[in-house]
Amino acid sequence: MNDAIRAVTEKTETQFLEDARALGSLEPDVQPRATDNIAQMIEIIETLIAKGHAYAAEGEVLFDTRSMADYGQLSKRNLDEQQAGARVAVDAHKKNPGDFVLWKLSSDEEPGWESPWGRGRPGWHIECSAMSQRYLGETFDIHGGGLDLIFPHHENEIAQSRCAHGTDVMANVWMHNGFLQVEGRKMSKSEGNFVTIYELLHTETFGGRKWPGEVLRLAMLMTHYREPIDFSMKRLEEAERLLAKWPVGKPGDAAPDASVLNALADDLNTVAAVQALHALASAANADPAALPVFAASAALLGVLPKEAEVDGAVASAVDALVAMRLEMLKAKNFAEADKIHDDLAAKGIQLKDGKDAATGERVTTWDVKR
Repeated sequence: MNDAIRAVTEKTETQFLEDARALGSLEPDVQPRATDNIAQMIEIIETLIAKGHAYAAEGEVLFDTRSMADYGQLSKRNLDEQQAGARVAVDAHKKNPGDFVLWKLSSDEEPGWESPWGRGRPGWHIECSAMSQRYLGETFDIHGGGLDLIFPHHENEIAQSRCAHGTDVMANVWMHNGFLQVEGRKMSKSEGNFVTIYELLHTETFGGRKWPGEVLRLAMLMTHYREPIDFSMKRLEEAERLLAKWPVGKPGDAAPDASVLNALADDLNTVAAVQALHALASAANADPAALPVFAASAALLGVLPKEAEVDGAVASAVDALVAMRLEMLKAKNFAEADKIHDDLAAKGIQLKDGKDAATGERVTTWDVKR
């Protein structure tokens, strides 16, 4: 059973990492698996029992929420007014309705591991406390997640970790991002508007086309992380137009501009950072000397435009069409020349006409619009 679960999770993990790379996200230094940290979970549960913060009942181990004086501090919930939470059933063997499961028994058909309380599996929250303590320490700087995780998940993480380690905090800063929406409606399978990053990248599910990773990334950065992130055609097209206007360059030894750094230092205000970046792009388009600073700033946000790569066969075909257009212009067949120009533009190929400095003849260069 456990091996079957691993096979499924490895497939999902591989897809997630591929999608994250396509969005320009850096890969984490450590990517722990809950199933590799069962011993750490059991150790924390044993500590909680020994300190009077947990109890065994009817084959389960539960956290005693009454044992923690300020339980509910993160979500600002009064313990007397709380219900058990949508994912936790209120059972008769609980001391308090809000007590939550740390360890539960497993049947022969369910995944499970040996423990002092019998063969079972961890509750929903304990894995995060165990892995963060193992790799980040008993307290660490920043903990993130969605708004929907504040209660009960993050509240219970805090309870487990603080009570087990005797600390005042689990994390110094809690950052919660807004919900994901599609065209102004919360994304969900029940709404019929559920779309994955993989589908946006590789299929024509949304808007009848595929979307480049850099466009998806910029579209998300154009919303403050605390606000609902709305995937809409309008927002994606806006991000694409911005990228098309930004110059291609390399940072070199330049440092990111203070305007971008100050925006990010203000509660990770990526909206202001993108606005500052666009001003830097305009300056770089007007003065090449400003390009390195723009490039360094764009690289910091992971949205630095790059020269598009075109394979040899495509390049040869474009060269042939460009040469054909030049012949049509010489023959004053402007309608056909314009058609080639427009057809290439529709495919993202931008033509630029000029004159050969030596002969004075018309020449045309091309590149791929971003």
